[in-house]
Amino acid sequence: RFAHALAEAGVSVVSGLALGVDGEAHAGALDGHGTTLACVGTGLDRVYPARHRDLANRIAAQGAIVSEYPLGTPPLAAHFPQRNRIIAGLSQGTLVVEAALQSGSLITARLAADMGREVFAIPGSIHSPQSRGCHALIRQGAKLVESVEDILEELPGAQAQTPKATSPAPVAAAGDDTDDALLRAMGHEPIGLEALQDRTGMSTAQLMARLLELELAGCVGRLPGGRVQRLVRA
Repeated sequence: RFAHALAEAGVSVVSGLALGVDGEAHAGALDGHGTTLACVGTGLDRVYPARHRDLANRIAAQGAIVSEYPLGTPPLAAHFPQRNRIIAGLSQGTLVVEAALQSGSLITARLAADMGREVFAIPGSIHSPQSRGCHALIRQGAKLVESVEDILEELPGAQAQTPKATSPAPVAAAGDDTDDALLRAMGHEPIGLEALQDRTGMSTAQLMARLLELELAGCVGRLPGGRVQRLVRA
């Protein structure tokens, strides 16, 4: 949602082509008819992870893929933290969506701050390990972000172009959906199906059927690792 709205506002999105947030950021920018740059930790003739081959082709056609490594370089673990300095250097600001206290995202945020760039962070539940890195950044002076406007107002020249649709935080109260018992049980953080079943007492069949209804209604999204999350409704 953020990448889509930023792309519509004329802001290029830079990320690392990894699974999860990186891939979603690139895809959101492309779907917003904007440009996106992928900074990779391999040679440009390698796509890692392999499942992002189609995404990499879209990025190459609508943006750029960059690497400091020679052709043929395989995906080595040490390369990925190193490429984060290029991501930070290419960007006016770095948005951390989700991060544990020991996270590559925090490396990128620290590098961005050292370079004098803006650092933004989306807060989450105090009970979520994946929010602790964001909360640490906010305590250290990163800007707390709830909407895309919070980012645009800090980027020189970006406000001159208004996005076609504003982007609220990825998870928030969803109007009348608060009357739904399953949505109330989900809360606003990603949750696994077993944990959700424990909270609701629903059978597997009941839970899957109701989740499908909510997904079709645009109230729930599927995440990697078998998790689900409550979504904002338009």
